[in-house]
Amino acid sequence: MAEGPIRRLDAEDDLAACLDLAQDRSWSREEDKWRLLFDIGAVYGLDDREHGGLAGTVVSTPYGKVVSAISMVLVARRHERRGLGGRLMRHALEERETVSACLTATEYGRVLYERLGFRAVGQCTSYTGELSELTEPRIETLPLTPADIADVVELDTDVFGAPRDELYRRLPSFCEDFRVVRDGAGRLAGFGGAWSNGDHLLAGPVIARDASTAIGLVETLLHTTRPVRLDVDDRHPFLGEWARKRGLTASFGTTLMEYGEPLETDPSRMFVPVMQALG
Repeated sequence: MAEGPIRRLDAEDDLAACLDLAQDRSWSREEDKWRLLFDIGAVYGLDDREHGGLAGTVVSTPYGKVVSAISMVLVARRHERRGLGGRLMRHALEERETVSACLTATEYGRVLYERLGFRAVGQCTSYTGELSELTEPRIETLPLTPADIADVVELDTDVFGAPRDELYRRLPSFCEDFRVVRDGAGRLAGFGGAWSNGDHLLAGPVIARDASTAIGLVETLLHTTRPVRLDVDDRHPFLGEWARKRGLTASFGTTLMEYGEPLETDPSRMFVPVMQALG
């Protein structure tokens, strides 16, 4: 029934089935997010021969030959506890051409990932809600221009530890807002984006040379009356404090995990991920 081959999916033919599967697992039908993942990564799926649609999916997004971000590990409710998640994960790990892999694990999936050899390297807390007050951002930010892209990619590569050029070619059009901060000498001091995550406006990424610049970017990106979401790396507790003081609630926690060679990411300048699916 779901024992056929795992195949590479195509957005034109399989996007609707991916959205249906996400909905089956009580996830939002995030078409733009799935299209981004199809554009920059490899989306794999297992057909449900009995019921139609997909029995499961996994996405592997490579950043050069360094690391692959694994995400969207979904198994239809009617097929859970049959080993399909492990089978999809092993396929993604075998197909990758990078020395490392990374993912963000829910408590539900962490046991599987540890069994496959992933190790925990950090924690993340997601804050959601409506901001109780909107204060004027403490720093000046500028809208991203084409002239900024090279500097953004250079800073991201230095901080993340792997080249994400293809992601950043797509990210500005994916985001609703993308801002940069430059110092008095014109050097890039930080950047950040915000994009729609269901009903919420989600901040991500936020990469900056110091905490003050990071907070200023978050204040600017989330300056809205819409519900917002902020995924906070627990190594930056001041961001969690900022969220709580403004009425946001800790909704859920996740675990940051790695596989293979350790990543050379600089957490002191990586404040908020692009999204949990992409690091």
